[in-house]
Amino acid sequence: MTDPTRVLVCDDQMLVRTGLVTIIDSQPDMEVAGECEDGRAAVDLAAEIEPDVVVMDVRMPVLDGIEATKLLAGAGVEHPVKVLVVTTFNLDEYVYDALRAGASGFLLKDAPPSQLLHGIRTVAMGAALLDPEVTRRLVGRYAARIRPADGEREQDVPLSPRELEVLRLIADGLSNSEIAAALVLSQETVKTFVSRILTKLDLRDRVQAVVYAYRRGLVT
Repeated sequence: MTDPTRVLVCDDQMLVRTGLVTIIDSQPDMEVAGECEDGRAAVDLAAEIEPDVVVMDVRMPVLDGIEATKLLAGAGVEHPVKVLVVTTFNLDEYVYDALRAGASGFLLKDAPPSQLLHGIRTVAMGAALLDPEVTRRLVGRYAARIRPADGEREQDVPLSPRELEVLRLIADGLSNSEIAAALVLSQETVKTFVSRILTKLDLRDRVQAVVYAYRRGLVT
């Protein structure tokens, strides 16, 4: 039997936090390893208990969830923690900032418990919880911010022509099934390409792949 997924719950509202803890602890494949009420406490507690997933609120005192996520999962973090941001506020800006900070997923607090549990399991497995349609919307709105970095262009990308093609389609927000249809490939072949791309580029998930593609000028 595999060990349960250990979850750290961070939310400044006690009733909400208690509800999240109750839902998570009711699952045989999960356990709440700790809980706290602000981002600074989450960073400190995560270093102590080493959870598999942190369920993170956005608006909190001391240190907000976005800044806490940067410290837990952002660029340059030696031992990044998987973060699932759960918030009351359905604002594209929050989604964008959370994902740029290193979060692996984003959910609203009014999502049903089944969606929360699915999100934790998805993030724990190393996948990104972001619907392709959300990717399209975010890229459409914020692509101008992700400008190609100086000296970082397509010729510096260590991918084969076919892998570059798949990466561009990922950046366009296509799902695996849509990529398979576009390139006349099986979904299993597409999964293999996606996995290879993430490994070669040392990226955690498809969200990071989207940002990478824009920074390298592969899509505009």
